[in-house]
Amino acid sequence: MPAIAIVTGSGGLIGSESVRHLVAQGLDVVGIENDMRSSFFGPEASTAPVTEELRRAYPEFRSHELDIRDADGVERLFAEHAGSIEVVVHTAAQPSHDWAAREPQTDFGVNANGTLNLLEAARAHCPDAPFIFCSTNKVYGDTPNRLPLQDLPTRLELPEDHRYFKGIDTSMSIDLSTHSLFGASKAAADLLVQEYGRYFDMPTVSFRGGCLTGPQHAGAKLHGFLAYLMKCVVTGTPYTVFGYAGKQVRDNIHSADLVAAFEAFRKTPRAAAVYNIGGGRYSNCSMLEAIEACERIAGRELEWELGPEPRIGDHRWWISDLAPFEADYPDWTLRHGIDEILAEIYEHNLERWMAAVG
Repeated sequence: MPAIAIVTGSGGLIGSESVRHLVAQGLDVVGIENDMRSSFFGPEASTAPVTEELRRAYPEFRSHELDIRDADGVERLFAEHAGSIEVVVHTAAQPSHDWAAREPQTDFGVNANGTLNLLEAARAHCPDAPFIFCSTNKVYGDTPNRLPLQDLPTRLELPEDHRYFKGIDTSMSIDLSTHSLFGASKAAADLLVQEYGRYFDMPTVSFRGGCLTGPQHAGAKLHGFLAYLMKCVVTGTPYTVFGYAGKQVRDNIHSADLVAAFEAFRKTPRAAAVYNIGGGRYSNCSMLEAIEACERIAGRELEWELGPEPRIGDHRWWISDLAPFEADYPDWTLRHGIDEILAEIYEHNLERWMAAVG
């Protein structure tokens, strides 16, 4: 029987990147995808076109319309492929900080209970297969906002002598902070992934991502900030920056660079690993800097305004410390910076975005 990879959220940005990569590595891929993104963010965020594209491009790919909250359905799927599963890549999620407050039970059901269902199925049917989980830096809540940031002309920034200047590592506490409901549900999932690694000695990893991005990002209003920002510049759609005078900083990692990190872990897994992963000092920007870069690449100005309040629990500054992962996986390196990422997003989506506005 062929070696199998199971990828949840296989029609999304990171899921579809994982499918392409794993097929290229010689695995058959079983995707779990029910297009909840369209109900979360509207039809423009639908993953159905990507799923269909993957089906056409790769005979080695099969997509199952399955909700990860369906414990029995998840168990049956894993049981069907027991003995052949070599890796599980779990990217399915309700991914929006803002949307979670609308339906907390849905958010928690997908992010936390869905992850538990997958871990139980993996423990029963492929306990030795690496279990790779897309977590988030939102597990730290608003603790990063206590950092002594300097107010520079285009960004907030740490002093160079601060312990986190090169990036925040996993020594930062996740306690005594406001997480947002999304951050809480993802923290529950993150801890479950770690616990299955420790308690059952399974090869698990939680990758606590900063902003995940790439040319395949749908660019919905509540999710996919760089893609949505570029879309607004191209289409002339007004944009709102929430708080901090537009000087809040994010690191941004290209989907291909993140999947390369997945592959490094797949080849040399550990039990209960956890890493902060993002663009680090190589690929980061403030909102003001992102707007300037989008305008420069697109050759158009953005109509934007500053909203009065930041989102609850939102970070003023986040840059990931990549050194722990680089120490464990020295062959891995980032290959995409901010300008390269934005240029790819622009070139990949320009024709489609312009067609949509007539």
